Amino acid sequence: MLLKFFLAFTVIPIIEIYLLIEIGSMFGSLTAVTLVILTGFLGALLARMQGLQTLYRIQGSLREGRMPSGELLDAVLIVIAGLLLLTPGFLTDLVGFLLLIPATRYSIKYWLRRQIELRYMSNQHEDIIPKQ
Repeated sequence: MLLKFFLAFTVIPIIEIYLLIEIGSMFGSLTAVTLVILTGFLGALLARMQGLQTLYRIQGSLREGRMPSGELLDAVLIVIAGLLLLTPGFLTDLVGFLLLIPATRYSIKYWLRRQIELRYMSNQHEDIIPKQ
């Protein structure tokens, strides 16, 4: 796990710096910086709108007496998208915008739910079968 964090905090910034330099050399540094600022602003606005919509869906589910598990995963993914969009860079913006698109968020949410179920089932299985 420590290696994954190390790679994430070293490799991703290196890729971001490379992309900023390349895009800056193609379109000009002012254009690249302006684009990063605009995507951050637009991303924060979209994440806020979708976050509020998700909050209303969570409240509706709770009023109906249903557990809002899907809506809670949506909320987590929207928060992650917002954080990624506020982080300067093109790669993080791309991933952030992908998380804000409902179709891609649904695919990621399905994969996450599957991972949670697999982890939960394997932990439950270990509780049933004593370790030798």
